[in-house]
Amino acid sequence: MSDEFIVEPDVNFIKEVSKLGGQDVKKCFQCATCSVACPISPETKPFPRKEMLATSWGLKDRLIGNGDIWLCHNCGDCTSRCPRGAKPGDVLAAVRTYTIGEYAVPKALGKAVNNPAKLPFLLAIPAALFIVIGFIIDLVFGVNWLNFSPSGEELWQADYFNNLLVDIIMVPTFFAAIGVFVLGLKRFIGDMHANAVLEGKTAKEKIDPAGFVQALVKIVPTILKHQRFSECGENRERATSHMMVLFGFIGLFIVTGCFFTAEWVFHIEGPYNQINPIKWLGNAGGIALIIGAFLMIAQRRGKKDQISSYKDWTLLGLVLMLGVTGMLTEMLRLGHLYGLSAFIYYLHLIFVWALFAYTPFSKLAHFVYRTVAMAYQEYSGRK
Repeated sequence: MSDEFIVEPDVNFIKEVSKLGGQDVKKCFQCATCSVACPISPETKPFPRKEMLATSWGLKDRLIGNGDIWLCHNCGDCTSRCPRGAKPGDVLAAVRTYTIGEYAVPKALGKAVNNPAKLPFLLAIPAALFIVIGFIIDLVFGVNWLNFSPSGEELWQADYFNNLLVDIIMVPTFFAAIGVFVLGLKRFIGDMHANAVLEGKTAKEKIDPAGFVQALVKIVPTILKHQRFSECGENRERATSHMMVLFGFIGLFIVTGCFFTAEWVFHIEGPYNQINPIKWLGNAGGIALIIGAFLMIAQRRGKKDQISSYKDWTLLGLVLMLGVTGMLTEMLRLGHLYGLSAFIYYLHLIFVWALFAYTPFSKLAHFVYRTVAMAYQEYSGRK
């Protein structure tokens, strides 16, 4: 005898998903071509057919906390083979965007991050922070942390914006973003497990933290090698650009950590020699970001049948501007154009702060949620 469920459609959820790029979901007539075509869908309870049904019916609770929406890499195989043009990949991408907004707090900030009209305001926040806090510290404590006209034959960014000023703004922002992720992931993991138990995806009653961490470690090579992207047919070339951006960020994160430690632990002041291996890594990371972002933009522009929303372009723009302003700051300083270098560095600080502060609310959060969902799939033994 089949199970009975009380269906309570959420019409507002359907409307929101449609606004975020899933407007073709109602074209789906449940032929299951998408689940058959998907090369990375699990053998049991495959996606995205059931997610398309849940979305078209407005079954929000079946989707928010559903790990399968994150196992989808939006490779495009299902969309290209859909006989009705329902674009399952774009629908799941829209559901993921909605899910990020549900788990990240405050929700008002999440809505602002995905609203084009709010972009100037969001960038004005860090732009004002560095200037206002710098002036306040200079005025109250008499410390020259903000200097628009430093003197000397050799100048660098810290002569304009003191590193301590930068760190007392960036460090709390970074850990605040981590806090937002921790709160969201705590709810997400609980909801994902409850959903898996309800749908029969796992026989485990409770999550074993040690076993989950082991599964997380086990899937790291898969992520680093982008194996799931390589299994895709339509957008397999995306693996290269995604890997360049991923490793670019990893390299720059390592460089930032090394420079932070060198300055505040070992009291080694910059700028650092160009033959320093850490500088090599930083330059390689910056170049990788720029090339990877350009490739992503070109690939997205070339896919006329794929929906590109505001959240996609803002992420690509942020990645590109991070790389461009970072490299320009260094090049202008080496060319002794110190004033212009400082201005570009100021723009770079704005983009770095935006990266830290807005990542839990933006498309970039998919890296965290997808990693956790892949770890849960490994942990549950669902292949």
